[in-house]
Amino acid sequence: MTTARWSSGFGFVLATVGAAVGLGNIWRFSAVVGQNGGGAYLVPYLIAAVVCAVPMLVLELAIGRRLRTDVVSAFRSVKTEYTALGWLIVGGVLLILSYYLVLTGWVLGFFLSWLVGSQTTFAPFTASWLPVGFFVVATAMTGGVVSMGVRGGIERMATVVMPTVFALLVALALYAVTLPEWNRAVVFLFTPEFSVLTDLGIWSAAFGQVFFSMSVGQGIMLTYGSYVEEGTDLLRSSFVVTAADIGAAIIAGLVIFPIVFSFGLQPTLGTELAFTTLPTAFATMPFGRVIAVAFFGLLFFAALSSSVALLEVGVAAAENTTRLSRQRATLLLTGGVFAAGVPSALSYSPVTLTVAGRPVLDLVDESVGTFALPISALCIVFVFVWVANLEVVREELGRLYPLVRYLIPAVLVAVTAARTVGIARPAWRLVVGHARNGPLGLLVAVVFLLAFAVLGWEIRNRLPAPPRLPGRRR
Repeated sequence: MTTARWSSGFGFVLATVGAAVGLGNIWRFSAVVGQNGGGAYLVPYLIAAVVCAVPMLVLELAIGRRLRTDVVSAFRSVKTEYTALGWLIVGGVLLILSYYLVLTGWVLGFFLSWLVGSQTTFAPFTASWLPVGFFVVATAMTGGVVSMGVRGGIERMATVVMPTVFALLVALALYAVTLPEWNRAVVFLFTPEFSVLTDLGIWSAAFGQVFFSMSVGQGIMLTYGSYVEEGTDLLRSSFVVTAADIGAAIIAGLVIFPIVFSFGLQPTLGTELAFTTLPTAFATMPFGRVIAVAFFGLLFFAALSSSVALLEVGVAAAENTTRLSRQRATLLLTGGVFAAGVPSALSYSPVTLTVAGRPVLDLVDESVGTFALPISALCIVFVFVWVANLEVVREELGRLYPLVRYLIPAVLVAVTAARTVGIARPAWRLVVGHARNGPLGLLVAVVFLLAFAVLGWEIRNRLPAPPRLPGRRR
Protein backbone atom coordinates (compact mmCIF):
# COMPACT_ATOMS: atom_id res chain seq x y z
CA MET A 1 0.00 0.00 0.00
CA THR A 2 1.44 3.35 -1.03
CA THR A 3 1.62 5.95 1.74
CA ALA A 4 3.23 8.79 -0.26
CA ARG A 5 0.95 11.64 -1.35
CA TRP A 6 1.20 14.79 -3.41
CA SER A 7 1.29 17.83 -1.14
CA SER A 8 -1.54 19.55 -3.02
CA GLY A 9 -3.82 19.27 -6.03
CA PHE A 10 -1.70 21.88 -7.81
CA GLY A 11 1.43 19.83 -7.19
CA PHE A 12 -0.33 16.74 -8.55
CA VAL A 13 -1.39 18.54 -11.73
CA LEU A 14 2.10 19.97 -12.31
CA ALA A 15 3.72 16.57 -11.79
CA THR A 16 1.23 14.89 -14.11
CA VAL A 17 1.66 17.58 -16.75
CA GLY A 18 5.41 17.07 -16.37
CA ALA A 19 4.98 13.37 -17.07
CA ALA A 20 2.88 14.12 -20.15
CA VAL A 21 4.77 17.06 -21.67
CA GLY A 22 8.07 15.82 -23.04
CA LEU A 23 10.02 15.46 -26.26
CA GLY A 24 6.88 14.03 -27.86
CA ASN A 25 5.14 17.40 -27.64
CA ILE A 26 7.90 19.78 -28.58
CA TRP A 27 10.07 17.78 -30.91
CA ARG A 28 8.12 14.89 -32.36
CA PHE A 29 4.75 16.64 -32.68
CA SER A 30 6.11 19.23 -35.11
CA ALA A 31 8.00 16.54 -37.00
CA VAL A 32 4.89 14.39 -37.45
CA VAL A 33 2.77 17.41 -38.37
CA GLY A 34 5.31 18.37 -41.01
CA GLN A 35 5.35 14.87 -42.45
CA ASN A 36 1.57 14.45 -42.44
CA GLY A 37 0.12 17.44 -44.22
CA GLY A 38 0.21 20.17 -41.57
CA GLY A 39 -3.27 21.05 -40.34
CA ALA A 40 -4.70 17.79 -41.68
CA TYR A 41 -2.92 15.97 -38.87
CA LEU A 42 -4.59 18.08 -36.17
CA VAL A 43 -8.03 16.61 -36.93
CA PRO A 44 -7.26 12.99 -35.94
CA TYR A 45 -4.87 14.22 -33.24
CA LEU A 46 -7.55 16.22 -31.41
CA ILE A 47 -10.11 13.43 -31.86
CA ALA A 48 -7.65 10.93 -30.42
CA ALA A 49 -6.92 13.19 -27.44
CA VAL A 50 -10.59 13.60 -26.52
CA VAL A 51 -11.96 10.12 -27.16
CA CYS A 52 -8.93 8.05 -26.14
CA ALA A 53 -6.35 9.93 -24.08
CA VAL A 54 -8.75 11.55 -21.60
CA PRO A 55 -10.68 8.34 -20.76
CA MET A 56 -7.44 6.35 -20.52
CA LEU A 57 -5.95 8.99 -18.24
CA VAL A 58 -8.98 8.90 -15.95
CA LEU A 59 -8.86 5.09 -15.96
CA GLU A 60 -5.25 4.88 -14.80
CA LEU A 61 -5.60 7.63 -12.20
CA ALA A 62 -8.75 5.98 -10.81
CA ILE A 63 -7.08 2.57 -10.58
CA GLY A 64 -4.08 4.08 -8.85
CA ARG A 65 -6.15 6.00 -6.31
CA ARG A 66 -8.47 3.05 -5.63
CA LEU A 67 -5.72 0.47 -5.08
CA ARG A 68 -3.06 2.83 -3.66
CA THR A 69 -0.18 0.83 -5.06
CA ASP A 70 2.25 0.38 -7.95
CA VAL A 71 1.64 -1.24 -11.33
CA VAL A 72 2.89 -4.70 -10.40
CA SER A 73 0.96 -4.88 -7.13
CA ALA A 74 -2.16 -3.56 -8.85
CA PHE A 75 -2.11 -6.41 -11.37
CA ARG A 76 -1.41 -8.90 -8.59
CA SER A 77 -4.42 -7.65 -6.62
CA VAL A 78 -6.68 -8.86 -9.42
CA LYS A 79 -5.05 -12.29 -9.70
CA THR A 80 -1.63 -13.55 -8.73
CA GLU A 81 -0.96 -14.83 -12.24
CA TYR A 82 -1.36 -11.29 -13.60
CA THR A 83 1.75 -10.20 -11.70
CA ALA A 84 3.80 -11.14 -14.75
CA LEU A 85 1.89 -8.61 -16.87
CA GLY A 86 2.71 -5.90 -14.34
CA TRP A 87 6.41 -6.69 -14.49
CA LEU A 88 6.20 -6.88 -18.28
CA ILE A 89 4.84 -3.32 -18.38
CA VAL A 90 7.54 -2.13 -15.99
CA GLY A 91 10.20 -3.80 -18.13
CA GLY A 92 8.90 -2.14 -21.27
CA VAL A 93 8.83 1.28 -19.58
CA LEU A 94 12.41 0.91 -18.35
CA LEU A 95 13.61 -0.18 -21.79
CA ILE A 96 11.96 2.89 -23.32
CA LEU A 97 13.64 4.99 -20.64
CA SER A 98 17.02 3.46 -21.47
CA TYR A 99 17.10 5.08 -24.91
CA TYR A 100 14.95 8.08 -23.97
CA LEU A 101 17.80 9.06 -21.64
CA VAL A 102 20.19 8.90 -24.59
CA LEU A 103 18.03 11.48 -26.34
CA THR A 104 17.78 13.52 -23.15
CA GLY A 105 21.57 13.53 -23.08
CA TRP A 106 21.71 14.74 -26.67
CA VAL A 107 19.42 17.64 -25.86
CA LEU A 108 21.44 18.49 -22.74
CA GLY A 109 24.62 18.43 -24.82
CA PHE A 110 23.19 20.82 -27.42
CA PHE A 111 21.87 23.11 -24.69
CA LEU A 112 25.27 23.40 -23.00
CA SER A 113 27.08 23.66 -26.33
CA TRP A 114 25.06 26.68 -27.41
CA LEU A 115 25.19 28.13 -23.91
CA VAL A 116 29.00 28.27 -23.98
CA GLY A 117 29.09 29.36 -27.64
CA SER A 118 30.45 26.26 -29.39
CA GLN A 119 27.21 25.86 -31.40
CA THR A 120 27.50 22.17 -32.24
CA THR A 121 25.52 20.26 -34.85
CA PHE A 122 24.58 16.59 -35.04
CA ALA A 123 27.44 15.17 -37.10
CA PRO A 124 30.37 16.49 -35.02
CA PHE A 125 28.45 15.85 -31.80
CA THR A 126 27.91 12.16 -32.50
CA ALA A 127 31.46 11.80 -33.84
CA SER A 128 32.71 12.48 -30.31
CA TRP A 129 32.22 10.80 -26.93
CA LEU A 130 29.95 13.61 -25.78
CA PRO A 131 26.70 11.66 -26.40
CA VAL A 132 27.85 8.94 -24.00
CA GLY A 133 29.00 11.46 -21.41
CA PHE A 134 25.76 13.40 -21.46
CA PHE A 135 23.80 10.15 -21.31
CA VAL A 136 25.59 9.44 -18.02
CA VAL A 137 24.72 12.92 -16.72
CA ALA A 138 21.04 12.68 -17.76
CA THR A 139 20.74 9.25 -16.13
CA ALA A 140 22.30 10.47 -12.88
CA MET A 141 20.03 13.53 -12.77
CA THR A 142 16.92 11.41 -13.31
CA GLY A 143 17.90 8.95 -10.61
CA GLY A 144 18.76 11.78 -8.24
CA VAL A 145 15.33 13.37 -8.53
CA VAL A 146 13.45 10.09 -8.07
CA SER A 147 15.57 9.09 -5.06
CA MET A 148 14.37 12.20 -3.19
CA GLY A 149 10.80 10.94 -3.14
CA VAL A 150 7.38 11.98 -4.35
CA ARG A 151 7.19 15.37 -2.65
CA GLY A 152 10.84 16.19 -2.12
CA GLY A 153 11.97 15.10 -5.59
CA ILE A 154 9.28 14.64 -8.26
CA GLU A 155 6.80 17.29 -7.13
CA ARG A 156 9.48 19.83 -6.23
CA MET A 157 11.13 19.39 -9.63
CA ALA A 158 7.77 19.77 -11.39
CA THR A 159 6.98 23.05 -9.60
CA VAL A 160 10.20 24.53 -11.01
CA VAL A 161 10.52 22.80 -14.36
CA MET A 162 6.98 22.99 -15.75
CA PRO A 163 6.47 26.77 -15.29
CA THR A 164 9.91 27.20 -16.88
CA VAL A 165 8.93 25.01 -19.84
CA PHE A 166 5.77 26.99 -20.56
CA ALA A 167 7.49 30.33 -20.00
CA LEU A 168 10.17 29.40 -22.54
CA LEU A 169 7.52 28.16 -24.98
CA VAL A 170 5.59 31.43 -24.79
CA ALA A 171 8.75 33.53 -25.07
CA LEU A 172 9.89 31.62 -28.15
CA ALA A 173 6.41 31.87 -29.69
CA LEU A 174 6.44 35.65 -29.18
CA TYR A 175 9.78 35.82 -30.97
CA ALA A 176 8.41 33.67 -33.79
CA VAL A 177 5.63 36.22 -34.35
CA THR A 178 8.30 38.68 -35.53
CA LEU A 179 9.58 36.35 -38.27
CA PRO A 180 8.55 37.09 -41.88
CA GLU A 181 6.83 33.76 -42.53
CA TRP A 182 4.70 33.69 -39.36
CA ASN A 183 1.44 33.87 -41.33
CA ARG A 184 2.49 31.06 -43.64
CA ALA A 185 3.32 28.89 -40.63
CA VAL A 186 -0.07 29.55 -39.04
CA VAL A 187 -1.84 28.62 -42.27
CA PHE A 188 0.23 25.44 -42.56
CA LEU A 189 -0.47 24.42 -38.98
CA PHE A 190 -4.18 25.23 -38.79
CA THR A 191 -5.51 24.71 -42.32
CA PRO A 192 -6.49 21.05 -42.75
CA GLU A 193 -6.33 19.28 -46.10
CA PHE A 194 -9.34 17.03 -45.70
CA SER A 195 -8.41 15.04 -48.79
CA VAL A 196 -5.55 13.33 -46.92
CA LEU A 197 -7.75 12.20 -44.03
CA THR A 198 -8.39 8.94 -45.87
CA ASP A 199 -4.73 8.01 -45.25
CA LEU A 200 -4.74 5.36 -42.50
CA GLY A 201 -1.13 6.22 -41.70
CA ILE A 202 -2.11 9.71 -40.53
CA TRP A 203 -4.77 8.35 -38.18
CA SER A 204 -2.43 5.70 -36.82
CA ALA A 205 0.34 8.26 -36.34
CA ALA A 206 -2.05 10.61 -34.56
CA PHE A 207 -3.39 8.02 -32.14
CA GLY A 208 0.08 6.67 -31.47
CA GLN A 209 1.40 10.19 -30.86
CA VAL A 210 -1.40 10.99 -28.40
CA PHE A 211 -0.84 7.83 -26.36
CA PHE A 212 2.92 8.35 -26.24
CA SER A 213 2.74 12.09 -25.60
CA MET A 214 0.13 11.81 -22.84
CA SER A 215 2.09 9.02 -21.11
CA VAL A 216 -1.05 6.88 -20.87
CA GLY A 217 -0.99 3.10 -21.06
CA GLN A 218 2.47 2.85 -19.52
CA GLY A 219 1.56 2.68 -15.85
CA ILE A 220 2.87 6.19 -15.23
CA MET A 221 -0.54 7.67 -14.52
CA LEU A 222 -1.55 4.62 -12.47
CA THR A 223 1.53 5.18 -10.30
CA TYR A 224 0.95 8.92 -10.01
CA GLY A 225 -2.73 8.26 -9.27
CA SER A 226 -1.77 6.25 -6.19
CA TYR A 227 -0.41 9.49 -4.68
CA VAL A 228 -3.63 11.49 -5.26
CA GLU A 229 -5.88 12.60 -2.38
CA GLU A 230 -9.44 11.29 -2.29
CA GLY A 231 -11.17 14.61 -2.95
CA THR A 232 -9.40 15.30 -6.23
CA ASP A 233 -11.65 15.49 -9.29
CA LEU A 234 -9.89 13.09 -11.66
CA LEU A 235 -11.96 13.94 -14.73
CA ARG A 236 -11.33 17.67 -14.43
CA SER A 237 -7.64 17.05 -13.70
CA SER A 238 -7.43 14.84 -16.79
CA PHE A 239 -8.88 17.57 -18.99
CA VAL A 240 -6.41 20.07 -17.53
CA VAL A 241 -3.48 17.76 -18.24
CA THR A 242 -4.76 17.06 -21.76
CA ALA A 243 -5.24 20.77 -22.48
CA ALA A 244 -1.72 21.52 -21.23
CA ASP A 245 -0.29 18.69 -23.32
CA ILE A 246 -2.05 19.79 -26.51
CA GLY A 247 -1.27 23.43 -25.80
CA ALA A 248 2.44 22.70 -25.41
CA ALA A 249 2.48 20.80 -28.70
CA ILE A 250 0.67 23.51 -30.66
CA ILE A 251 2.76 26.34 -29.20
CA ALA A 252 5.86 24.35 -30.10
CA GLY A 253 4.55 24.18 -33.66
CA LEU A 254 4.09 27.95 -33.63
CA VAL A 255 7.75 28.22 -32.63
CA ILE A 256 9.26 25.75 -35.06
CA PHE A 257 7.30 26.30 -38.29
CA PRO A 258 7.87 30.08 -38.52
CA ILE A 259 11.61 29.36 -38.26
CA VAL A 260 11.30 26.57 -40.83
CA PHE A 261 9.55 28.73 -43.43
CA SER A 262 11.47 31.94 -42.70
CA PHE A 263 14.85 30.30 -43.25
CA GLY A 264 13.96 28.15 -46.23
CA LEU A 265 13.81 24.80 -44.44
CA GLN A 266 11.51 21.91 -45.27
CA PRO A 267 8.72 21.03 -42.78
CA THR A 268 8.85 17.40 -43.93
CA LEU A 269 12.40 16.86 -42.66
CA GLY A 270 11.03 15.37 -39.45
CA THR A 271 13.23 14.93 -36.40
CA GLU A 272 16.30 15.92 -38.39
CA LEU A 273 15.16 19.50 -37.82
CA ALA A 274 16.07 19.55 -34.12
CA PHE A 275 19.73 18.57 -34.44
CA THR A 276 20.76 19.39 -38.00
CA THR A 277 18.79 22.11 -39.76
CA LEU A 278 17.46 24.23 -36.88
CA PRO A 279 20.98 24.75 -35.48
CA THR A 280 22.01 26.01 -38.91
CA ALA A 281 19.15 28.51 -38.81
CA PHE A 282 20.01 29.52 -35.25
CA ALA A 283 23.56 30.34 -36.39
CA THR A 284 22.33 32.87 -38.96
CA MET A 285 19.26 34.46 -37.35
CA PRO A 286 19.29 37.55 -35.12
CA PHE A 287 19.68 36.57 -31.46
CA GLY A 288 20.16 33.03 -32.72
CA ARG A 289 22.32 31.90 -29.83
CA VAL A 290 19.77 33.09 -27.28
CA ILE A 291 16.96 31.38 -29.18
CA ALA A 292 18.98 28.15 -29.42
CA VAL A 293 19.74 28.13 -25.70
CA ALA A 294 16.06 28.68 -24.90
CA PHE A 295 14.95 26.02 -27.40
CA PHE A 296 17.33 23.28 -26.25
CA GLY A 297 16.81 24.24 -22.61
CA LEU A 298 13.10 23.82 -23.16
CA LEU A 299 13.65 20.39 -24.72
CA PHE A 300 15.89 19.29 -21.88
CA PHE A 301 13.55 20.31 -19.06
CA ALA A 302 10.63 18.62 -20.80
CA ALA A 303 12.65 15.46 -21.40
CA LEU A 304 13.89 15.35 -17.80
CA SER A 305 10.36 15.53 -16.35
CA SER A 306 9.24 12.64 -18.55
CA SER A 307 12.34 10.60 -17.71
CA VAL A 308 11.62 11.01 -14.01
CA ALA A 309 8.05 9.76 -14.52
CA LEU A 310 9.25 6.69 -16.43
CA LEU A 311 11.77 5.77 -13.75
CA GLU A 312 9.23 6.29 -10.96
CA VAL A 313 7.09 3.46 -12.40
CA GLY A 314 9.90 0.97 -11.81
CA VAL A 315 11.07 2.40 -8.51
CA ALA A 316 7.55 2.35 -7.02
CA ALA A 317 7.14 -1.28 -8.08
CA ALA A 318 10.51 -2.32 -6.68
CA GLU A 319 9.96 -0.46 -3.41
CA ASN A 320 6.51 -1.96 -2.82
CA THR A 321 7.28 -5.55 -3.85
CA THR A 322 10.69 -5.91 -2.17
CA ARG A 323 12.34 -4.79 1.06
CA LEU A 324 14.41 -2.19 -0.76
CA SER A 325 14.27 1.42 0.38
CA ARG A 326 13.45 4.08 -2.21
CA GLN A 327 17.10 5.12 -2.39
CA ARG A 328 18.36 1.58 -2.95
CA ALA A 329 15.59 0.75 -5.42
CA THR A 330 16.39 3.92 -7.36
CA LEU A 331 20.11 3.15 -7.39
CA LEU A 332 19.52 -0.43 -8.54
CA LEU A 333 17.08 0.46 -11.32
CA THR A 334 19.04 3.51 -12.46
CA GLY A 335 22.07 1.25 -12.81
CA GLY A 336 20.02 -1.28 -14.76
CA VAL A 337 18.57 1.37 -17.06
CA PHE A 338 22.05 2.77 -17.62
CA ALA A 339 23.42 -0.66 -18.55
CA ALA A 340 20.51 -1.24 -20.94
CA GLY A 341 21.02 2.19 -22.51
CA VAL A 342 24.77 1.97 -23.10
CA PRO A 343 24.41 0.10 -26.44
CA SER A 344 21.97 2.77 -27.68
CA ALA A 345 24.35 5.51 -26.56
CA LEU A 346 27.29 3.81 -28.27
CA SER A 347 25.37 3.43 -31.53
CA TYR A 348 25.78 7.19 -32.10
CA SER A 349 29.36 7.66 -30.94
CA PRO A 350 32.81 6.88 -32.36
CA VAL A 351 32.03 3.19 -31.73
CA THR A 352 28.93 3.31 -34.00
CA LEU A 353 27.60 0.14 -32.39
CA THR A 354 25.31 -1.69 -34.83
CA VAL A 355 23.56 -5.02 -35.28
CA ALA A 356 23.51 -6.23 -38.88
CA GLY A 357 24.39 -2.72 -39.96
CA ARG A 358 21.63 -1.03 -37.96
CA PRO A 359 22.28 1.25 -34.97
CA VAL A 360 21.12 -0.37 -31.74
CA LEU A 361 19.05 2.69 -30.85
CA ASP A 362 17.08 2.25 -34.07
CA LEU A 363 16.33 -1.39 -33.30
CA VAL A 364 15.16 -0.66 -29.76
CA ASP A 365 12.98 2.16 -31.05
CA GLU A 366 11.44 0.04 -33.79
CA SER A 367 10.63 -2.84 -31.44
CA VAL A 368 10.14 -1.86 -27.82
CA GLY A 369 9.57 1.84 -28.51
CA THR A 370 6.90 1.10 -31.07
CA PHE A 371 4.97 -1.83 -29.60
CA ALA A 372 5.42 -1.71 -25.83
CA LEU A 373 2.97 1.16 -25.27
CA PRO A 374 -0.11 -0.12 -27.16
CA ILE A 375 0.33 -3.62 -25.79
CA SER A 376 0.77 -2.44 -22.20
CA ALA A 377 -2.30 -0.22 -22.60
CA LEU A 378 -4.27 -3.24 -23.80
CA CYS A 379 -3.12 -5.18 -20.73
CA ILE A 380 -4.36 -2.40 -18.43
CA VAL A 381 -7.76 -2.22 -20.13
CA PHE A 382 -8.16 -5.99 -20.24
CA VAL A 383 -7.29 -6.62 -16.59
CA PHE A 384 -8.90 -3.62 -14.90
CA VAL A 385 -11.93 -3.05 -17.14
CA TRP A 386 -12.84 -6.46 -18.55
CA VAL A 387 -11.66 -8.71 -15.70
CA ALA A 388 -11.69 -6.75 -12.43
CA ASN A 389 -14.47 -4.39 -13.54
CA LEU A 390 -13.86 -1.99 -10.65
CA GLU A 391 -16.98 -0.11 -9.68
CA VAL A 392 -14.98 3.01 -8.81
CA VAL A 393 -13.62 3.09 -12.35
CA ARG A 394 -17.13 3.09 -13.79
CA GLU A 395 -18.08 5.88 -11.39
CA GLU A 396 -15.08 8.03 -12.28
CA LEU A 397 -15.48 7.53 -16.03
CA GLY A 398 -19.24 7.92 -16.16
CA ARG A 399 -20.29 8.32 -19.79
CA LEU A 400 -16.70 7.80 -20.89
CA TYR A 401 -16.74 4.19 -19.68
CA PRO A 402 -17.90 2.64 -23.02
CA LEU A 403 -14.97 4.36 -24.74
CA VAL A 404 -12.51 2.61 -22.44
CA ARG A 405 -14.27 -0.75 -22.60
CA TYR A 406 -14.90 -0.93 -26.35
CA LEU A 407 -13.38 1.85 -28.46
CA ILE A 408 -9.90 2.16 -26.97
CA PRO A 409 -9.08 -1.60 -27.21
CA ALA A 410 -10.18 -1.55 -30.86
CA VAL A 411 -8.02 1.51 -31.55
CA LEU A 412 -5.01 -0.01 -29.82
CA VAL A 413 -5.33 -3.23 -31.81
CA ALA A 414 -5.67 -1.24 -35.04
CA VAL A 415 -2.64 0.94 -34.28
CA THR A 416 -0.53 -2.09 -33.37
CA ALA A 417 -1.59 -3.89 -36.54
CA ALA A 418 -0.86 -0.80 -38.67
CA ARG A 419 2.61 -0.51 -37.22
CA THR A 420 3.25 -4.22 -37.68
CA VAL A 421 2.47 -4.12 -41.41
CA GLY A 422 4.29 -0.82 -41.88
CA ILE A 423 1.36 1.55 -42.46
CA ALA A 424 2.42 3.75 -39.55
CA ARG A 425 5.80 5.00 -38.41
CA PRO A 426 7.49 3.72 -35.28
CA ALA A 427 6.87 5.54 -32.02
CA TRP A 428 9.63 8.08 -32.56
CA ARG A 429 11.62 7.89 -35.80
CA LEU A 430 14.27 9.63 -33.79
CA VAL A 431 17.39 9.02 -35.75
CA VAL A 432 18.43 11.12 -38.70
CA GLY A 433 20.01 9.93 -41.90
CA HIS A 434 18.95 6.28 -41.71
CA ALA A 435 16.29 4.31 -43.55
CA ARG A 436 13.71 2.77 -41.28
CA ASN A 437 11.49 -0.30 -41.20
CA GLY A 438 14.21 -2.60 -42.45
CA PRO A 439 13.82 -6.39 -42.32
CA LEU A 440 15.82 -6.71 -39.11
CA GLY A 441 13.74 -4.06 -37.36
CA LEU A 442 10.55 -5.81 -38.46
CA LEU A 443 11.91 -9.16 -37.28
CA VAL A 444 12.71 -7.75 -33.83
CA ALA A 445 9.24 -6.19 -33.66
CA VAL A 446 7.55 -9.48 -34.60
CA VAL A 447 9.54 -11.38 -31.97
CA PHE A 448 8.57 -8.76 -29.39
CA LEU A 449 4.89 -9.08 -30.32
CA LEU A 450 4.99 -12.86 -30.21
CA ALA A 451 6.57 -12.79 -26.76
CA PHE A 452 3.72 -10.64 -25.47
CA ALA A 453 1.11 -12.81 -27.20
CA VAL A 454 2.48 -16.11 -25.88
CA LEU A 455 2.75 -14.82 -22.33
CA GLY A 456 -0.73 -13.33 -22.41
CA TRP A 457 -2.22 -16.53 -23.87
CA GLU A 458 -0.50 -18.66 -21.23
CA ILE A 459 -1.73 -16.50 -18.37
CA ARG A 460 -5.25 -16.36 -19.75
CA ASN A 461 -5.47 -20.14 -20.13
CA ARG A 462 -4.34 -20.71 -16.57
CA LEU A 463 -7.08 -18.58 -15.10
CA PRO A 464 -10.50 -19.96 -14.18
CA ALA A 465 -13.11 -17.24 -13.79
CA PRO A 466 -11.22 -14.46 -11.97
CA PRO A 467 -13.01 -12.94 -8.98
CA ARG A 468 -14.55 -9.52 -9.28
CA LEU A 469 -12.97 -6.91 -7.08
CA PRO A 470 -15.36 -4.96 -4.88
CA GLY A 471 -15.69 -1.33 -5.82
CA ARG A 472 -15.62 1.65 -3.49
CA ARG A 473 -18.91 3.48 -3.16
CA ARG A 474 -18.84 7.17 -2.38
